[in-house]
Amino acid sequence: MSRNKKIILTAILLATLIILSRFLSIKTPILKISFAFIPTMLCAIWLGPKWTVLLNVLGDIIGATVFPTGAFFIGYTISTAISGLIYGLLLHKKEVNSYTDKQFLIRLIISVILVNCISNIGLNTLWVSITTGKAFIVLLGTRIIKEIVMVPIQIVVILFVEKMLRSPFDTYVRSSND
Repeated sequence: MSRNKKIILTAILLATLIILSRFLSIKTPILKISFAFIPTMLCAIWLGPKWTVLLNVLGDIIGATVFPTGAFFIGYTISTAISGLIYGLLLHKKEVNSYTDKQFLIRLIISVILVNCISNIGLNTLWVSITTGKAFIVLLGTRIIKEIVMVPIQIVVILFVEKMLRSPFDTYVRSSND
């Protein structure tokens, strides 16, 4: 895939990420529930870790600058970069048939669990504790429950979306007609 296609695809996914994250999400002071993981995971599958980290960092910075919901805090940017790196390393399909659907499912489950444990439960709970002044342990219970609920939702949604977009992506985007 040409660099131009990668840039255009990343821009489309970036716009989608910002819309899903900033406008179509449920936010409370300690929790945020959204489907912003969809463009992140699609970028990871299609473009790899470098582009996914870029997508997530730009999404966080642009979203926080243009549509602020509070003061900007670099910790959340670090968390989203780590999430993009994990997804990109585990989910990237370099070729059309890089791995089977069963292998993809296993990689997806591992990546979702890692991101939810490291970034969402670990780091983001720490950042919420720092920014709100609430005790880390107090926040942890609610956030663990939210992530346990979100793991199967993320897996099912990505399996469905990736399967639906696989053929059009391979035909129109991944094709060598650059």
